[in-house]
Amino acid sequence: MGHMRVVERRRAARMPLVIRVEYATVDEVFTDFTENFNEGGMFIQTTKKHAPGTPVRMEFTLPGSPDPVRVAGKVVWVRDSAPGADGPPGIGVQFDTLPAGTKDQINRIIRSLRVP
Repeated sequence: MGHMRVVERRRAARMPLVIRVEYATVDEVFTDFTENFNEGGMFIQTTKKHAPGTPVRMEFTLPGSPDPVRVAGKVVWVRDSAPGADGPPGIGVQFDTLPAGTKDQINRIIRSLRVP
């Protein structure tokens, strides 16, 4: 019998940093927090219900940067607060596209937070 392999869905490492995110769907604006994000997307901790496929516009400020990042994306998965859930409730959002400079900035922050 072979060993079960855990398949990692993320393409890039997440970083442990709490950032406030303002995000908007077609009809509402929300402010919640993320602890997990990379250049591909982020997990927003929220009890609000957003269906996968919901388009969102996000705004957040990276540490050390005076200018907010504005990016569009969509909800790709949802974690509810059911007993046994693998972490807090929230949504996984995939960015549509990030400006190259913002990708570089996120990657610099990720590198600075990695334990050597």
